Amino acid sequence: MKNITLSADEDLIAAARRRAAAERTTLNAQFRQWLAAYAGREQQADTAVATIRLLRRDIRTGGRRFSRDEMNER
Repeated sequence: MKNITLSADEDLIAAARRRAAAERTTLNAQFRQWLAAYAGREQQADTAVATIRLLRRDIRTGGRRFSRDEMNER
């Protein structure tokens, strides 16, 4: 694992450490979790776009347009 150095306001760091401690974790663990999610967003977006394209290719409505209310019915 590689170490990095970040700069932030001391009060902000202290507050973040208190919150992490309240959640029974560390600021380092929280940052690693955030970094993984941040790095994975582009891949999630690509997966979502691919799924939409697949659905558009495979789902047919016969040309019928649905109203907003129809699309939101459960």
